[in-house]
Amino acid sequence: MKFEAFMLRGLFVACLLVCGLVLGAMVNASPEAIRLAAAGTAGQVIAPTACALPPDGVVCPRISNG
Repeated sequence: MKFEAFMLRGLFVACLLVCGLVLGAMVNASPEAIRLAAAGTAGQVIAPTACALPPDGVVCPRISNG
């Protein structure tokens, strides 16, 4: 009986340890998109007046010079 109790206690401790490590990894994770948004570099790559898509005349109207 003592061996079974020891094994169950060890399994419980191992499960708590794994859950704690996963939770810690989720809390401390910093994906690339969040870092880019916080740094503000994504807005500097695309000018607000420029169209992000290729100019095809439908989605991004072409500006004619005359």
